[in-house]
Amino acid sequence: MAAQTFELVLCDYRLDDTDGRAILIKIKENYPATGVIIITGYSDIKLAVELIKLGAYDYITKPLYPDEILNTINKALETQRALNESVKTPAKTVASPSTPAYSNHADYIDGKSDASLKLLKQIQLIAPTNYSIILTGKSGTGKEYVAKTIHLNSLRKDQPFVAMDCGSLTKELAASEFFGHEKGAFTGALYTKIGHFEQANGGTLFLDEIGNLSYEIQATLLRAVQERKLKRIGSTKEIDLDVRIIVATNENLIENIDSGTFREDLYHRFNEFSIAVPSLKEREQDILFFADRFLAVANQELSKNVKGFSEEVKKCFLHYHWPGNVRELKNIVRRMALLTDGYEIQADALPLELSNRFSKDYESERLLTLAMANFAERPKDLKNAAQEAEYDAILKVLKEVNFNKTKAAEILNIDRKTLYNKIKAIKIEE
Repeated sequence: MAAQTFELVLCDYRLDDTDGRAILIKIKENYPATGVIIITGYSDIKLAVELIKLGAYDYITKPLYPDEILNTINKALETQRALNESVKTPAKTVASPSTPAYSNHADYIDGKSDASLKLLKQIQLIAPTNYSIILTGKSGTGKEYVAKTIHLNSLRKDQPFVAMDCGSLTKELAASEFFGHEKGAFTGALYTKIGHFEQANGGTLFLDEIGNLSYEIQATLLRAVQERKLKRIGSTKEIDLDVRIIVATNENLIENIDSGTFREDLYHRFNEFSIAVPSLKEREQDILFFADRFLAVANQELSKNVKGFSEEVKKCFLHYHWPGNVRELKNIVRRMALLTDGYEIQADALPLELSNRFSKDYESERLLTLAMANFAERPKDLKNAAQEAEYDAILKVLKEVNFNKTKAAEILNIDRKTLYNKIKAIKIEE
């Protein structure tokens, strides 16, 4: 490190002759412009808090997953570059790298289905404004990509876009992460840290998993949002904020308000506009379109020339219920491309968990759909009408919960065995 400048260091916590904590301290004392991520197999929240206070960008436990570690690396680099730049220029003038709108983010957005077209129309409508936005949707639907696309199509596009995951934010770390701290503000504060609000000044701050914040942290956040000012921990200087806030959640915040776990005043501060990001099953017309796009990206990454998917794989893609949504599709296509030597991806490259679940889900849906069609040929007596209504209710609930039979049984107020038996008992002459 004395001979060469590095932007980021990934350091294991347990080393032969020292540990990651000692390395972190040396790096932050001698090379403050270098970001540090600590890796360990020992999950310990107290240690995590200490390492973050000492200046680590993040703390990751083994096993490492390539997509997750790459995402953390990219965010760490973006944050460290913004921090380093802010030392040279006022925070409000820190510019993020210029990125064309609808570039990589279109992977999750730019489909052809009615749901995708509606999503794009909402983005185009709200992007030029300064409205705060709540993005709702299931995990993996691409809420961060929607937020980034809104930013890139706004008047703030040449200013920073800063993403912050609130899901694992602890009470001890919250104020420092949001607002930063001065050197010496508390034990272990060896350097001045710029918080996410200040990093995003002039641009857009994206707060993911906002529903997971504790009530106490929500109160701290509300004050900053209302007053549009902040103070770093250990400082008396107020910093004016000009930040557009976009938040995301996979929870029902109205239910959280009713249960007393989310502040209603904070909700209304954020909810100047809301967008429901659709699940992949709501965008069935886009499944093969997205798969082809992800395959093109995978070909480029892997230096391959895979042309497409077999009919069997396409059938599986169209009937699988994608609980992990677009993110799951992207990861599976990349994995299958890696395993393919020829020009077409075959069914033997399908992940076992997908092919097994597809088989079970497809058979349940097939039986229920055939049963519904068969009722058209039956006499319209009370018994048949009741059975038809029952099968229709089962099929609708199963689709709503991505064929998770445990959840479906809970919603239908029956046990899982009864649900299995009802589906298994369907007798259809095909």
